[in-house]
Amino acid sequence: MARPRQPVDLIVAKGRKHLTIAEYTDRKNTEVTARADSVKAPVFLCKKEREKFDEIANQLIELKIMTNLDCDVLARYIRAETEYIKVTKQIQKIKFLPDKKSQTPEKEQLAEQYAQYDDLSKIQNRLMKACNENAKELGLTISSRCKLVIPKEKEEKPENKFMKHA
Repeated sequence: MARPRQPVDLIVAKGRKHLTIAEYTDRKNTEVTARADSVKAPVFLCKKEREKFDEIANQLIELKIMTNLDCDVLARYIRAETEYIKVTKQIQKIKFLPDKKSQTPEKEQLAEQYAQYDDLSKIQNRLMKACNENAKELGLTISSRCKLVIPKEKEEKPENKFMKHA
């Protein structure tokens, strides 16, 4: 399997390959880049989800990771996370042991609770997987962030004190 092509600025930042000026400009001109000038939360997100979208999007834009094309991925991540939290709260409400005040639950009631718990935990697992996949795409997990290499701004080289001034 071939290695994915890396942005030319990343190659230069790593310092592993020395490109001529012609090679650099040629690769830079053929590189596809997306703008980040209109990153907006999709309309299907509720108010709280839009606020979270804006918060995360601003951080990703600052890191120069997010573009206009990534809005749907971030929205899917936030939506899956919201649903995951709802399902988790429903699971927490299920009580398998009787309260001190009530009688022992009947077998039918216990079976119903276990079935409900099983169904909800399957949904929770699917939502967790969806969250993780979208988070990895956006660099929101520790392991995916470790794989990201963000090119640093070019620093001016220190002046060579041995060069003759004209």
